[in-house]
Order: sequence, then structure tokens, then C-alpha cells
Amino acid sequence: MANVTTHTFDAIIVGGGGAGLMAALYASREIDVAVISKLYPTRSHTGAAQGGVGAALGNMEEDNWEWHAYDTVKGSDYLADQDAVDVLCKEAIPTIIELEHMGLPFDRFPDGTISQRRFGGHTNKNTGKPVMRACHAADRTGHMILQTLYQQCVKNNVNFFDEFHVVDLIRVDDTVRGVVAIEIATGDFHVFHSKAVLFASGGWGRCWEVTSNAHSLTGDGAAICLRRGIPMEDMEFFQFHPTGIFKLGILITEGVRGEGGVLINGKGERFMEVYAPNIKDLASRDVVSRAIYLEVQAGRGINGKNYVHLDVTPETVNYYYEKDGEDRRISREYIEAKLPDIADFTRTYLGVDPVTEPMPVQPTAHYAMGGIPTDANGRVFMNAANDVIPGLYAAGETACVSVHGANRLGTNSLTDLVVFGRLAGVDMAKYCKTAELAPLPDNPAAQIMVEFARLRDNKGKVKAYEVRNKMQTTMTKNVSVFRTEETMREAIANLKILRQEYLDVEVQDKSKQFNTDLLEAWELGCLLELAEVTAVSAITRPESRGAHARDDYPERNDEDWLKHTFCFKVGEGAYELDYKPVVIDRYQPKPRVY
Repeated sequence: MANVTTHTFDAIIVGGGGAGLMAALYASREIDVAVISKLYPTRSHTGAAQGGVGAALGNMEEDNWEWHAYDTVKGSDYLADQDAVDVLCKEAIPTIIELEHMGLPFDRFPDGTISQRRFGGHTNKNTGKPVMRACHAADRTGHMILQTLYQQCVKNNVNFFDEFHVVDLIRVDDTVRGVVAIEIATGDFHVFHSKAVLFASGGWGRCWEVTSNAHSLTGDGAAICLRRGIPMEDMEFFQFHPTGIFKLGILITEGVRGEGGVLINGKGERFMEVYAPNIKDLASRDVVSRAIYLEVQAGRGINGKNYVHLDVTPETVNYYYEKDGEDRRISREYIEAKLPDIADFTRTYLGVDPVTEPMPVQPTAHYAMGGIPTDANGRVFMNAANDVIPGLYAAGETACVSVHGANRLGTNSLTDLVVFGRLAGVDMAKYCKTAELAPLPDNPAAQIMVEFARLRDNKGKVKAYEVRNKMQTTMTKNVSVFRTEETMREAIANLKILRQEYLDVEVQDKSKQFNTDLLEAWELGCLLELAEVTAVSAITRPESRGAHARDDYPERNDEDWLKHTFCFKVGEGAYELDYKPVVIDRYQPKPRVY
């Protein structure tokens, strides 16, 4: 342990994306904060968010936060905790205004107010029609949020440890003492001693073959917490975004449909009129993803293949809106101004110009509704009784508040980041101002150093990419848009085999500096555990709700399953489940109609 460097701060934030930077900004106003990120912060995955951040500003038409809350609860298939949803939607409004004052360059309406566009599942509660609620900066909203927050953090003297990969949580009984990280450039281990730790490390879409998630989204924070006795909540609910680029999974923002784009099948039909007659192409993501899957399954994919077209060409959009009796005209100039990155993506990756031809799309693994269980202030629960672990926080996609329930509405991910990131930062500062800095245990990095030495020195014959490919194939085939008990049993059996194969993984690069081979092997272990927790949680829920759609149990069962799943790791490959009731307030569960 002689060559392990120790750093001391009041609070440690793991992850430099939107939630982590928001928490760091607010906490740093009162305490000494360090952000540790395996990427340079402005390369975090928040920067990939395109279409908008939801807030009921009502800048062009009537809207209010209670309508936003209703849509969020309805979109969640009534699994969201309604007290937390109220916090999300009410706090979204002042938070967006504050981001604007920080300098975030939102698009604007001619009167100077923040521009808003339509998005899936966001409605006028009186009419049921789509409402403009997504505040946006062209189609690079997440990028602008990330840049703005990073500049504010630098201005506020937040300490950054860029390209340090956090690999363990230092937990002593029911207290946290910090984290252990590897400095990627040198391979050296560092201990970060603190009063509080916040995980804002993102999701784990890389469990599946086709995903919108970056290569770096491997669920590190969630897996670390799972290994240190923290349960995972609602892991069976993983969202598939309906419009990923065919084969690549790169996202085509819902903002395309918000600006008038329509989904077309192989027969040239606008098929969402069948599945969601009121709101059509702007139904919630689980509804649209299943519709695309069913169209393909029925042989109505494009040229018989497993994709459909997303068409935003002016000729098509103007035809359909005119047919619906709505005066809406778009042009090449409008598309280029409102969706510049999407136009660039499709031209670059597909050779398709969205102004003149439709885009091939298919559902892509996109977002974890489940994760580390927290309250609205980001405090982590250690069990289904809501007992809090003092000093441990989580925010963003890696956390489960739960405001997304069984299905997240578009734009609410960015709203989640800024609202709960801010609240967690404020609460963390308050906690650290009264808490004592508890001593570190002896050799706090010893256990994880032994694991990395095992990985580096392993003489096995298996390559990490081979195990990763098998895991992704298994999850895509068996725990995807639709699943059954048979497919999930197959997934669990396969994942147990893959865990054994993982023990035989050989890391070819034996060096210390920039050893991405070693780090990716460790990340694979995180993905395998989270994939298994997902399948184990899903197989025990005999109903269809939101993103958890079962062919063998096609109906929602509110009488028995209006509750959250808590999954604990109790041994190597062994898990136990517990449950807690959903918080129901103003909105009683009823069938979702779009």
C-alpha cells in the first residue's frame, strides 16, 4: 500500500456528467468538493442528449407543472412515486430559469422566451393533445447543459480528477469513508477520503447489442454499490428508445417527431395511428417501441427487415398534418435549423439526407429506470424500509428516485439530472457541515488491488470481448422489448455460465499506463452483474408494465404488483428480492390511453 496516494475532501462526486456537475456546483458553494471522472467531464454521456429538457414554462400555450406530473405518472405506468414526481416537475421550472441565467444558450421564440417543442407523452391534460414542454438548444441540449455546468464548476473552484476511474466504495458498517480510483495515465491507485460520496456515473446500456449508450456506460457506480451491500431498485425496467439508427443504435431524438416527423412501415403506412390514435407518433417510448417491434414481427418492416422509417421530409410531414386539419408547414431551412446534429448524423452514418428521404430506425437500449435507490435529496436507501446510509448519495441515471417508474418520458432524463443533482448537492453540503471525517480503515484499497492483480495476471484463454458479445446476444434475445419466463430463464442460465467464463478472461496488456484492456475487463464484470440483476428482477414480476412487457403475462396487475423491486446481492451469483409499495397520491392507476 506504500504507493497508494490518499486525498481528502469533504465530498466526493463520482461522474462528471450533468447530475455530477450540478451536485458539485451547489455543494461547492459551502464545502470542499472533488469530481472524479473516468472521462474528461465534457465528454460525459449527458452531452449526447439531444431533443430537450422538460419544464412546464407555458411559453407558447397553456401548461403547468401538475400536467407535467400527471404525464410523468401516466408514462411510468403508475409505478413512479408521486411525491417525488411532484418535486421533479415543480422544481424543473426554477431550475431551467436558473440554467438560463448561468448562460445556457436555449433556442428562443420571437418574443425572447425559451423555445419549447412537443415531445412524446407530454400533453395538455384537458384536450389530450401534445403540448410544447421541451426546452431545447437546437438538438444538442445535453451538450449545452454539460458545457454550461462545467464552466460554472471551474468558476467555482471545484476540484477535478479527470481520467481517474473509480473502482470501489469504502464502506465501514453503515458509514461511507470515500472511494478508491485508478489513475488511468499511470495505473496507480488513489484513495479519496471524504465525509460523503455521490455516485452520478450513468447507466448500463452496453448490456445489450444495439444501444444508444457510449462505450463508457458500463454501470460502474451501480455495480460498486451492489457489491458493497446496496440493493438495486426496479432493475427489470430498462427503456428501449424507439428510434435508434438501424444497426448502430445511435439515437434519433424524439424531437424529430416533436417537429412533425412520422413513423412509416414497409407498406408506406403511418402505423402509430393504430396503436395511439390520439397522440400517434408522440406516444410514450415503451408504446412506440412495442409498436415498431409488432410491425416488424407482422412482416411490415422496410423490405422485410427489422426496421421502419422515420420520415421528416417536408412533403410527408406537411401531407399528414394537412390531413389532420392542422396548419403546420416545415421546410428544408426549418429542419436544418431545428435538427442540425440529426441531419449530420444520418448523412454521416447512413448516407441519408433527412430533408429528402426517410431514416431507417429500430428500438435501441437507452435508459435505466432502475438503479441505486434514493430519496428526492439523493440520499441512498440501504433497504426497502427506506433506512438511509449517512453520507452516501446518488443522482442521475444511476439512481432510482423513483420518478420514471416503469417507463421514462422523453426530456425527463435531463430534468432528473438538473433537479435531483441540485437537491443532492445542497443536501450533501448540509450533511458535510455537521458530520465528522471518520478515519479510514486499514489498507482500504487492498481488496480491489487484489482483484485487479488477478485480472492482469490471469493466464486464462478467454477474451473479454467474447464474453461481452455473448452477454449482449443473450440480453438482446431474452430480456429485451418483449420477454417471457422461458426467455428470462435462458438468460439467467447463460449469464451464470458467462460469469464462470469471466473468471478465465485473459488481459493481454500487462502494462500500467493507459491499460484500457484491463479496465474494460473490469467493466465487463460490472455489466455481467447488472445484466443478471435485471433478469432476476424481471422474471419474478408476472405482469406487463411500461418497459417490462411479457408475452406470457400481457396485462398489468395493480392488485399484486404496484410495488418496487429491491434486489440484494447475497453471494457470488446469489440474489434476494424484497419489495416496497409505490407512493400513490392524486393519480389513481388507470389504463393508459394515447
